[in-house]
Amino acid sequence: MSIKVVRYQRENQHDYCEITMENNQGMQVKLLNYGATLEKILIPTAQGLENIIMSLDSPADYSKARNFLGGTVGRVVGRIRHGQWQYGNHIVQLPLNDGQNHIHGGTGTDTQVFDFSTHFDTHQSTVAFILFDADGNNGYPGNMKLQVSYTLDNDNQLTYRIKAVSDKLTIFNPTNHVYFRLNGSESDVLGLNLQLNSDVYLPLDADSLPYQGRKSVEGTVFDFRNAKPVGTVINSHDPEIDAEHGLNHPFLLRGDDPAAILSSPDKKRRVVMTTKSPSIVVYTANHFDHTGIAKHIGQYDGITLEAQVPPAEGSDLTAITLFPGEQFNTWTKWQFEY
Repeated sequence: MSIKVVRYQRENQHDYCEITMENNQGMQVKLLNYGATLEKILIPTAQGLENIIMSLDSPADYSKARNFLGGTVGRVVGRIRHGQWQYGNHIVQLPLNDGQNHIHGGTGTDTQVFDFSTHFDTHQSTVAFILFDADGNNGYPGNMKLQVSYTLDNDNQLTYRIKAVSDKLTIFNPTNHVYFRLNGSESDVLGLNLQLNSDVYLPLDADSLPYQGRKSVEGTVFDFRNAKPVGTVINSHDPEIDAEHGLNHPFLLRGDDPAAILSSPDKKRRVVMTTKSPSIVVYTANHFDHTGIAKHIGQYDGITLEAQVPPAEGSDLTAITLFPGEQFNTWTKWQFEY
């Protein structure tokens, strides 16, 4: 195992660093302390190392425009209707940055520079990121200490952990926003096979928020209980898929492992995902259009499997409420086979 740290820029008294972990199989994971970001996952091939996630051209590009690629998105990922959290007679108003809704924590944790430390031994290597997010930042109550870690072992498993504690009642529902592609940069994800251990999904309204509770996947295009190509769903002309221009839907997990399996068309590459989180939001990079800092990325060039508590229909956010001093702790593991 090895870890290498390279500083690529300095701004506002912060060092921006790229950290590379490499295991004994030759697999590499590149991280950025900007946003506690998973920048690249590189697997060895006969032609050299190949990146199997969506990435920008250089580490410095990540702070130029917000694209969520591999970032630790919080405090709350996804949308909050009207930006409102109500508890008792109290209403907390968050900034509206997605029409009449709040999304991805405002200027969220994926846009902040984390401190970090590294550790490795003969079996695994870990990078631990730490961020202090002040009371009132982006409208969220509570001074919060956030810890994010990535651990790579010699069995090609990458473990992602999030821990946090706040000194005030607050809401918290972060995730990693990595987009997998598996087959390098020359193909989209429509041919990838996806399996989800989920019997239930949440239909979305015009604001891309749940509005009619749970719905069985039985008899719908959202039935991924048996693996099938992502493209069969994207091209199904199902009204819900057409409205979102692809998948953007929460799937409630049954709780048995694995939560999800993503595999290449030839089955030679797989990501097997397990998580403590109760749901996965599947998003197929619907909005990318080869413009801006991500000009080399287009629609359906990647797919996210965002482990999180599913978004709520209204302002009752009990499921993601964190009490003062309460320890938040979640994890996701990705096992890579190639």
